[in-house]
Amino acid sequence: MKTYLVGGSVRDELLGLPVKDHDYVVVGSTPEEMEQLGYRPVGKDFPVFLHRETNEQYALARTERKISRGYKGFEVFTTPEVTLQEDLVRRDLTINAIAKDEDGNIIDPFNGVADLEAGILRHISPAFCEDPVRILRTARFAARFSFRIAPETLTLMNDMVHNGEVEALVPERVWQEISRGLMENNPSRMFYMLRECGALSRILPEIDVLFGVPQPAHAHPEIDTGLHTMLAIDYAATNNCSLAIRFATLVHDIGKGITPPAEWPHHIGHEHRSIQLVMDLCERIRVPKNERNLAILVAQLHSKVHRADELKPSTIEDLLHAVDAYRKPDRFIEFLQACACDFHGRPGYADRQYPQIDRLQKALAATQSVNAGKIAAELREKITDSTLLPIAINTKVREARIHEIRHVQKQTD
Repeated sequence: MKTYLVGGSVRDELLGLPVKDHDYVVVGSTPEEMEQLGYRPVGKDFPVFLHRETNEQYALARTERKISRGYKGFEVFTTPEVTLQEDLVRRDLTINAIAKDEDGNIIDPFNGVADLEAGILRHISPAFCEDPVRILRTARFAARFSFRIAPETLTLMNDMVHNGEVEALVPERVWQEISRGLMENNPSRMFYMLRECGALSRILPEIDVLFGVPQPAHAHPEIDTGLHTMLAIDYAATNNCSLAIRFATLVHDIGKGITPPAEWPHHIGHEHRSIQLVMDLCERIRVPKNERNLAILVAQLHSKVHRADELKPSTIEDLLHAVDAYRKPDRFIEFLQACACDFHGRPGYADRQYPQIDRLQKALAATQSVNAGKIAAELREKITDSTLLPIAINTKVREARIHEIRHVQKQTD
């Protein structure tokens, strides 16, 4: 029985990056022996165990055989005779197939160290094409490390798209990889790579069609909407924004892909279509509720935020009410940050001021001085009709909030 450190932990150590998790491969053992040694079995599809003290993962060396489409379409074999190299060859990229033995020696049968040094993502064998998730993972690693994809690997990814293997991706796994890619340092590279191999049009067609769609004349007509979106999500990454903000930024303009540019100046056509497209996309790839809800709000209302200095107090109150800022102030901050990412996602805009955030936060703070409970209590003494009372309370609270917004605007202006 021999144990080897493998995969991402070895890769990241060689790159001088922090190592979060250690994964091990065990050669020459059996499930029974692992349990006798005190390891706790957790694997559903193949034998994986947790160390009794460290909780680190130990997997028995295994081989795989493709039996059907999709990333779950494999038959797994684990015996004490499976070698380390046989286990490593089934992995996706050379940089993920480097091992280290218990004495600290590097074992690199597929020249992964050389590819790390050259900044190349290269598949190990033709078996790469058996798992469509590898398309997403490779694009994600491009975003994480700013590595280039080897031409032969990119060709293989193209082939996987054209032969329909990518259609076997399950929604949950798509979201898992897309969300992880959005959290990388340069998330745009993931989408550029997916587009280059043709996968973006199959996985996220709503984003793919934005490339080539012009920006409005008042914005930056020299870049298209796709490039603007990529600049915006990279700005979100540079500023360490949350996943919800990054996803909302990614999809904020998707209605432009199916809206005639003549409708854009009024912000009606593309924003209305964006809402439905965001809802459909989130349903299709199982986006969690938190990310979905913020994305819908940003798609619907970001243009109003950009024009905050033009809005009447009553319109600002409508905006605060629409985003539920009174009950969810933290989400309101994320909403504003996503709008800021949209604004900054243009050449030369990264360092520009975006006073809309401060203006709207001051408006919300001013409205919080309104005592809705006190207003309701006073009206209950005057109005006995139970059908009219709620309307009267809402009207009076709204009027009081508008008054406070008007007051703070006069002070600011």
